Amino acid sequence: MQVQNKTLVAYFSWSGNAGTLAGQIERETGSDLFEIKTVTPYPGTYNECIEIAKQEQNNNARPALTESVVNMAQYGKVILCYPNWWGTLPMGVFTFLEAYDFSGKTIYHLVTHGGSRFGRSLDDIKKLCPRAVTGEGLSVSAFDTNPKDVTRVTTPNRTVTAWLRKLGMGQ
Repeated sequence: MQVQNKTLVAYFSWSGNAGTLAGQIERETGSDLFEIKTVTPYPGTYNECIEIAKQEQNNNARPALTESVVNMAQYGKVILCYPNWWGTLPMGVFTFLEAYDFSGKTIYHLVTHGGSRFGRSLDDIKKLCPRAVTGEGLSVSAFDTNPKDVTRVTTPNRTVTAWLRKLGMGQ
C-alpha cells in the first residue's frame, strides 16, 4: 500500500481548546479536518466529565465513535489534536487510533493541557500505532496563553504557527 501525501487533522475536544487549535491548523495548512466524537457525549460540567473519563480509563473502555474517516489511505500525515485526560489520550482517541492502519504514516500530536503536558500519551500512541512514524509534537497549555487564568486557548496561536512552520507545513 502506497501512503499518499495528504494531511488529516483529527481532533477530539471536550472544552473546545483542541478543536480551536485543530481549526487553526486546518486553515494554516489546507488539511482535511475530522472530529473524533463519541456516540455518548460527555457531561457538560468539568467534574462530571473527568469522572466519566477516569472510569473509562480504569475500564480500558473503547467508546464508540459517531463517524469514521472515509479513505484513510489517502493521508500520509495525521496531526492528532487532543486534551490530556488523566495522563494520556481520551479513550475515544484510543478507539480512533485502533480503527485504522497507520503503517508508514507520520503522526504529529498536539496536546492541550492544564499543566501535565503529554503525560504518557506519546508512549500510548506508539503502542497503538507501532508501524507509524511519530513526528514532533507540541503541548499547549491554556494557562500559558491566557494571563487571566482563563482556560481557553485563542487563535491564532503563535506557538502553533511556529510549530507548523518548523514541520514544513505552515504558511
